Amino acid sequence: MRVVAGASLAATAVLAHAAEAAAAAQIAQPDVSAQKIFLLLFLMLGPIKIFIPFVAMTEGADAAFRRGLATRAILFSAAALLLAGAAGRTILANFNIPIPVLALTGGLVLFLVALQTVLQQFSGTAPLVQRASEKSLALNPLAFPIIVTPYGIAAIIVFVALAQDDLALKLMIAEVAAAILLIDWLAMVFAHAVLKWLGTALQILAVVLGITQIALGLQVIIQSLFMIGVIAPRAG
Repeated sequence: MRVVAGASLAATAVLAHAAEAAAAAQIAQPDVSAQKIFLLLFLMLGPIKIFIPFVAMTEGADAAFRRGLATRAILFSAAALLLAGAAGRTILANFNIPIPVLALTGGLVLFLVALQTVLQQFSGTAPLVQRASEKSLALNPLAFPIIVTPYGIAAIIVFVALAQDDLALKLMIAEVAAAILLIDWLAMVFAHAVLKWLGTALQILAVVLGITQIALGLQVIIQSLFMIGVIAPRAG
């Protein structure tokens, strides 16, 4: 279900490249609207990838346990995104890490995760969901890496880095992320009802999107290598 994250990373890489080109030319950075930020973060942090694992780990549990698990997971996820946004730009600056290198890292992670997921689907095996306490499940694997994906963290860091000292833009990013986490919470609360009617369709879609995700991960990697200068553009 992470194919959309690949498209989002590609778009984020394009925005980063445009921002760096603008800085080099000493002109204003491109405008990033709230709608665009919402779309990109929704595709990376949204509920599509949550339904099946959440239902699997709460099978047989009562509604109170499910709500409690969903609430804890969202709180952990919010804390992780807040930490990434607050510390990400500082870390990039301290280690002199360019944004295209961060995009390349996210593309590699996206490609490897997609490949592993597709191979598991074709082999007919799935990772076992271990029974654990509500707090343990909420932190791992639900909050991380299911809700807050590694490439989702990369996107937050890139957006905050592009915002620089624009407080209004940073607040916009925080509000959008909070809205998406609220949608994720609602998706978990009603996940069993949703899968009851759409379970088979979601599984088929997962296979199709998983294969496409591998190609999109490669696209992010190649595009980042062009931006870094490892691959030279064709002449003419």
